[in-house]
Amino acid sequence: MAKVKIAALPAGTAGYGELDLSGGFQLTSPKSRIKAPITLPGDVHTALLAAKEIPDPYFGDNETTVMWVNHTPWTVERKFDAGENDIDGYLTLTLENVDCIATVFLNGEAIAETQNQFIRYDLDVTGKVRVGTNTLRIEFAVTRDVAKARSDAHPFPIPFTYNYLSNGLEGVHMNFVRKAACHAGWDWGICLMPTGVYGHMVIRRSRLARQESVQVEQAHGKKSVELSITTRVFAFAEGSVELMHEIDGQKLADKVVVRAGENLFVHNVTIKNPKLWWPNGHGEQPLYELWTTLDGEVTKRRIGLRKLEWVIEKDEIDHTFKVRVNGRDISMFGANWIPADAIPSRITEEVVRDLLESAKAVNMNMIRVWGGGQYEPDYFYELCDELGILVWQDFMFSCMSYPSNREFLADVKTEITQQIRRLSHHASIALWCGDNEVIGSLHWYPETKANPERYVANYDRLNSMLGYLVDDEDPGRRFWPSSPSLGYMDFSDGWHSDTRGDLHYWDVWHAAKDFSAYRTVNPRFASEFGFQSFASLNVIETFANPEDMNPSSPVMESHQRNTGGNARILETMTRYFRFPADFEKMVFLSQVQQGLAIKTAIEYWRSTKPRCMGTLYWQINDTYPVASWASLDYGGQWKLLHYMAKRFFLPINVVAVPDGDTLILKAINDTAGKAEIADEVQAVNASGKARVIATARAKTSPDKAVVATRLKLSDLGPNEFLFFSWTAEDGKLLGENDYFPKAYKGYELAEAKVKTSWSGGDKAPVLTLTADKPAVFVTAMVDVPGYFSDNAVTLLPGREVKLSFTPRRGTAVTKDALAAGLRVRHLRQTY
Repeated sequence: MAKVKIAALPAGTAGYGELDLSGGFQLTSPKSRIKAPITLPGDVHTALLAAKEIPDPYFGDNETTVMWVNHTPWTVERKFDAGENDIDGYLTLTLENVDCIATVFLNGEAIAETQNQFIRYDLDVTGKVRVGTNTLRIEFAVTRDVAKARSDAHPFPIPFTYNYLSNGLEGVHMNFVRKAACHAGWDWGICLMPTGVYGHMVIRRSRLARQESVQVEQAHGKKSVELSITTRVFAFAEGSVELMHEIDGQKLADKVVVRAGENLFVHNVTIKNPKLWWPNGHGEQPLYELWTTLDGEVTKRRIGLRKLEWVIEKDEIDHTFKVRVNGRDISMFGANWIPADAIPSRITEEVVRDLLESAKAVNMNMIRVWGGGQYEPDYFYELCDELGILVWQDFMFSCMSYPSNREFLADVKTEITQQIRRLSHHASIALWCGDNEVIGSLHWYPETKANPERYVANYDRLNSMLGYLVDDEDPGRRFWPSSPSLGYMDFSDGWHSDTRGDLHYWDVWHAAKDFSAYRTVNPRFASEFGFQSFASLNVIETFANPEDMNPSSPVMESHQRNTGGNARILETMTRYFRFPADFEKMVFLSQVQQGLAIKTAIEYWRSTKPRCMGTLYWQINDTYPVASWASLDYGGQWKLLHYMAKRFFLPINVVAVPDGDTLILKAINDTAGKAEIADEVQAVNASGKARVIATARAKTSPDKAVVATRLKLSDLGPNEFLFFSWTAEDGKLLGENDYFPKAYKGYELAEAKVKTSWSGGDKAPVLTLTADKPAVFVTAMVDVPGYFSDNAVTLLPGREVKLSFTPRRGTAVTKDALAAGLRVRHLRQTY
C-alpha cells in the first residue's frame, strides 16, 4: 500500500496532513558512554558501525565481539518542530516495525509501551504535540532479558529452538517475544538481536477520522469481476467524513457517518472485461490502481484480478494439494524466503527487487515467506504482484512452542489481524499458513516429549485462533495450519507422509542419505528440502583472510551455523567426486554438488505430475555471508544451484528417471496447452566421442508427465553418460539435460580445453563456449554483478553454447570489462 504525500495545508484549514519524524536521532545508552547519531528508520548496529564503535559483525568471528550490543539497553531521541497548522486536528503518532520492547515518550510523557515488532502502533497524541519544539524519545529494553523473565515466570517450560545454540551461543527465549525469530541466529544465520525502528514514523493529522485498512474481495463472473471494497475508518468523534474509491475509471464517492472508534464501510464495483493476473510464466500481470481518499488522506493499492483456489480433494492416492489460478491447475516452482539481511537497515527495496527478479528469471512462480523471519514490507508484496510471484505466507512462528495465555494470544490477535488487513488485497498472496514446523517440533525437545498432551493443547489454542482470524478477516483465502501439515486438526507426523498435504524432506541433508533417496518419497507438494554449499569464493573473501581459507578453520566454521555442516559437505563430496585439489576448487565443487542434489529431487518429483504439484526448495537467499542452502549468495550473486534451477524449472522439460536397468525419459509440460516435442539422446564417452542412441517424439499436455522413451543402461559403455536435448515442432531448441549412471568420480574425464569468444555490443554481449572434448559443469564467471543466461553447462565437441549476460541492479557493463574478468571452470579442472 502506497501512501501519497499530502501537501501542507494553509493555516487554519482542517484536513489531512503528515509530519514525517524519520531522519536523524541521537543514540545513547544508560549503560554506555556512547553517544552517536542514528538514522531512523534504521538499527543500532548500523549506527555503531558508522560511528566506528564496532567492527563489521560479518567479518571473521566478530559476531562474538559485537554480542554486547544486544545485551545493552538503548535510547533514541530527536527534537522536531510543529507549527499551528501541524497540530490543528486530531493527531496520531504511527510507528511501524518497532523492534521490540520499548517505552515511547513524547515531551517527557510516557505515551506507550511496545512489545511486538509486527504490530503497527497508532497512538493518539492529540493535545500532546505543542507548537514549537517537541521531543520524541524511545527507550529500548534488552529483549533477551525480557524474554528470559517471561519464560521463567511461565507456569510450565517452553523450550526455545536448538538453532539458537549453534556455535556455542547461549540461546534466547524468542518464543516469549514477538520479534523475527532468526534475529537470535538460526542454522544459517548470525545472532545480532538488532534493535531499532524499521518502518514509518509519522504524525498524522486528521479532521475527524483516519484510514485503518482497505481490503478487496473478488467475485469472478464470465466477463466481469465484482470487487467488494471494505474500508475500516477510525474516528476520534462522531460526525461525517467523505470517503471515495477510484478504480478503472470508476469513482465511488460517499459521505458517511462515523461514530467514535472503528467504523466499517463496504462498497461494490464491477470491472467489465477484466484483464486477468497470472503467475509468472502463465500470462501477464496487469494491475488496476485503486485510489482511496478519506477527507484528503490518499492511499493507493494495485489490484491484480485473479481467482485462486487451493484444490484439496480426495483422489485415488489420498488428497490432492495444488493451486488453481483462473481455472487452470498450475505447478508451483520456487523457494523459501528469509529476511534479506541480518542488519535491518540494509534491507531496501533495491535489494529485495534484485532478489525477486532473480527468482523470476529462473521460472519461479512462488516464494514461501518462512515463519521464522518477518512479515515483509509493503514493497515486497507489490514487487511480487508486479513479477507474478505468488506468496505462501507463513505467520511468524517457527520450530518451537509458544505461550497460549490470554496476554500472548491478545497480542498475537492484534498482529495477525493487522497483517491480514494490510496484505490481503495483494494478488500475490496465495495462502496463509499457521507456522513453520511448530507441531513437528513437539517431537524434538525433552519437555514436549515428556508431556505431549499438554503441548498439543497449548499448540491448538494458538493455531486455532490463527485459523479463526483468517476465516473472519479473509474468508476467500485458504488457511493451512502448519508447514508441513497433513491438514486441519491433524497433529500427526507430516514429515514422512507423502500422500497428502505438504512435505518437508530433510533426510538427504540431515541424515546424510544418498541423493537417490529423493526418489523414495513422492510428495503432493514439497515445501522444504535442501542441500548446503559454501558461499562463492569472492563472498568468502569478504569475511575471511587468506589464512582462513580452509573448511576447518575457526572462521569458516563460525560461518557454518549447522552443526557438522562443513564436514557433511566434504563427506558427500567424496561419494560423488574426486577430491578437489585446493580450496577454490572445493568451493566450486560444493556448489556443483548442491545443484546436483536439488536437481535430483525436483526433476523426479516433477516427473510424477499430477501427483506432485509444487516444489519450493530451501532456500533462495542468505541474511549474511555463510555456508548455507541458499541458491543466491549474500548480496544476490547467483550460485550454480540458481542456474540449474532455471533448467529444472523449465516449463517444458525432459528428465531421466532410473528404474533398475531401465532409464525412463519423461516429458513434462507446465504450459497452458499441448505441445509435441522431438527428443535426441546421445551416449557420450567422457573422454571423447558421442553417438546418437535414440530419437523420439512425445505428445505432452499440462495434465501429466508422459514417457518420452525408455533406454537400457546396460547398453552404455563403462565411461559413457547420456546427453539429451528436445526441440519444439518448429525445430527450436527447448532444453538440454544429461544423466550420469554412476558417480562422477568413476569416469575418466578428458582434460578438455574450453575456448571462449565474445560477440555483440556492450548492450547485448554474448559469450560463446566450445570444447575439444566433453566438459561438464562448465561455468563462466565474471567480476561484473549480473548473470549469464545459463551456466554449469555440458559442452560436447562441435556443439557451441551461447550465453547472454544480464547486469544486476543497474550496473553498467561493457564487453571489454566482461572479457577482462572472465574465468571458466569445469569439473575436470577440480582435481
